[in-house]
Amino acid sequence: MSKFQVVVLAIFIICIVAGVALFATYKGQEAEGTLPPVTIWGTFPADIFTSLVSQLNSTRPTSIAVNYVEKSAATFDRDFIEALARGQGPDAILIPHSLLLRHEDKVIPIPAEVLTERDFRNTYIQEAELYLSTGREALALPFTLDPLVMYWNRDIFTNAGIATYPRYWDEFDMITSRINLKDENSNIRRSAVALGEFNNIQSAREILGALLLQNGNPITSRGITAEEGVVSTLGDGRYAGTQSSVPTVAFFTQFSNPRDPSYSWNRALPSSKNWFLSGSLATYFGFASELFDLRTKNPNIDFDVAPFPQIRKGRNRVTYGSMYGLSIVRSTTNASATYSIMQILTAPDSLALLSKISYLPPVRRDMLAAGSTDPYQAIFYDSALIARGWLDRDAAKTSAIFQAMVESITSGRATINAAVQTANDQLELSLSGQ
Repeated sequence: MSKFQVVVLAIFIICIVAGVALFATYKGQEAEGTLPPVTIWGTFPADIFTSLVSQLNSTRPTSIAVNYVEKSAATFDRDFIEALARGQGPDAILIPHSLLLRHEDKVIPIPAEVLTERDFRNTYIQEAELYLSTGREALALPFTLDPLVMYWNRDIFTNAGIATYPRYWDEFDMITSRINLKDENSNIRRSAVALGEFNNIQSAREILGALLLQNGNPITSRGITAEEGVVSTLGDGRYAGTQSSVPTVAFFTQFSNPRDPSYSWNRALPSSKNWFLSGSLATYFGFASELFDLRTKNPNIDFDVAPFPQIRKGRNRVTYGSMYGLSIVRSTTNASATYSIMQILTAPDSLALLSKISYLPPVRRDMLAAGSTDPYQAIFYDSALIARGWLDRDAAKTSAIFQAMVESITSGRATINAAVQTANDQLELSLSGQ
């Protein structure tokens, strides 16, 4: 070996040892009950987080001191970057996976010697693998998951002579013909499903994303090397084994085409959530966290919860999941204590308590395997196992790209193939930070 290679190898070994030592010291600190307080910023609801810490401290022999600051999702990026520039950033962040790529360079990966890739995969659900870097190190510890599910109005289905909710997408052909209702001017007065448009469909980005994922298109993917970064897979032939997104987009947009038998939605209608709450929409695709909000806003609707519909004979069952994870910020002055508290917050007992407080499913495989006897959580548990997502640099920009793609098709300004390719090119630019 040359002198240069020896020096590089030595530096590499020193960095590994230092990284492991940095995380390993937490054990002694916790045992001695000397963990210093840490500050965590996040977009996760503060009331749930503070309740978790409070209840944990009531059962622990030594309490943990966590200063949690809830930030608006709209201003988190600006506040976080400005705080880091002033040297006043938090020790850790608790953010959804859709923000991780944007801040990946600001967090400390957990060394494989501390948390191996195999242990990570064995412990957490499949969507959590989004937190693995190109070097296969964990960028965050999974905290909680909010899966996309289907709420359905039982009265509408019963009155239409339909016994149960749709499990597969092809069932909507029959459902729309029996549920959709129009007045003498062909205005939609009752609808089976809100698909085909974007601006007035709650969580449209996530719904369309879930359909793409079901059809085998991951939307984005990490390159083989760190230099490649994350790339778009929307366009045909971008990645080996990736399915075309054109059929998915065609299926989605057919529901807003007045000439299609499945026509159920248009941009003149209220938001899908409000239409469901008014009793005029038979199915609503929303997150598990919306359950009690729907109950509170209209307790008179007889609705139930069901899994997000799937492709009949599809290769994989998939729904979208909004996952939150805890990451250590590079500017912290005590990474070991921060990691220690993160481990306490994500221990099985803590996650069980979090699930009880938030009514959301846990992110650990062993906890999901135990199941739930609660009728709603049974659906949420099953949805957590099949939840997926994608890495995104700017979720708002991606939503705008998806919306432009859909509206260019529904307005007739572009063919489906052309619209998908344009969206792919725009997503590539967004992922590169442009």
